[in-house]
Amino acid sequence: MSCILLTGASGFVGRHLLRSLAQAGYAVRAATRQSSQIPSTDGIEVVHVPNFEHGVDWAQALAGVTAVVHLAALAHTPMGVTDQHYDLINRAATEALARAAAKAGVAHFVFVSSIRAQCGPSADHVVDETDDPCPVDAYGRSKLAAEAAVVAAGIPCTIFRPVLIYGPQVGGNMEKLMALAASRLPLPFGGLENRRSLLAVDNLNAAIRFTLGRPPAAQDIYVVADPEPLSIADILTALRAATGRRPGLLALPAPLVLGLCRLAGTGLWERLGASLVVDPGKLIGAGWRPVTDARTALAAMLQAYTKKPPPDAAVRRAR
Repeated sequence: MSCILLTGASGFVGRHLLRSLAQAGYAVRAATRQSSQIPSTDGIEVVHVPNFEHGVDWAQALAGVTAVVHLAALAHTPMGVTDQHYDLINRAATEALARAAAKAGVAHFVFVSSIRAQCGPSADHVVDETDDPCPVDAYGRSKLAAEAAVVAAGIPCTIFRPVLIYGPQVGGNMEKLMALAASRLPLPFGGLENRRSLLAVDNLNAAIRFTLGRPPAAQDIYVVADPEPLSIADILTALRAATGRRPGLLALPAPLVLGLCRLAGTGLWERLGASLVVDPGKLIGAGWRPVTDARTALAAMLQAYTKKPPPDAAVRRAR
């Protein structure tokens, strides 16, 4: 049985991928600082690792491992993180793991990078792998540098550049958007015609399982997204339809919506209001098939969100 070392196993994507790999029959060694977040399930072994800032001796965790899936990273945030910190966690720690994996004889290193390694938060054309990478911030630069470090380690590797990932238990701006959709308020996004590529977490899991199930190339790089891009109006319509509600969208001018988003300080415009269409044709041509469509996945995400207990309910249960 193949043994996979999965980093970032306690994060949003990691928790979903952990279940997906275990259900597919892989033995998974889950590397995490938060072992309490990892389910006790057959086929899953938990390995505690320290904060990447302090360095990690990967030798024991890599013993007997056939493939590594590296998710752990310092996520993109609009403020409060220095360029040096991004570089330390996203580039240097990835380089150390890739070199250790190569030394241990690991056959395949799968690195989940980011579309921000290739472009900014929006683009005036359809983005694919033929575009020269041009990150616009420290996060994107650290991810691109991490990709180069993986390649330089000399280990057979697959690098994914996913767009914004969503699914049950997601946080960040997508959670904010769900809160808006779950409200009874009319929303001012009906007139927006931008289109945005998103990625269902189940589709990312399918892409990772697909690449693990075939002989690794020396180096493969793929952008990855759901095949159908959506506008923010499409997303909200799908979310509200999941609970049997009408869209309730007002068609306000885009500049006014931009001003309202910035006034509210939500960051929604920068992440969802501008256009970013990504073409996953290379990955589809290689044989990957999405397992869900965007509207179905958005509906499942909102249904999970609306069933989530309010914060005070968890406090009451703990007393």
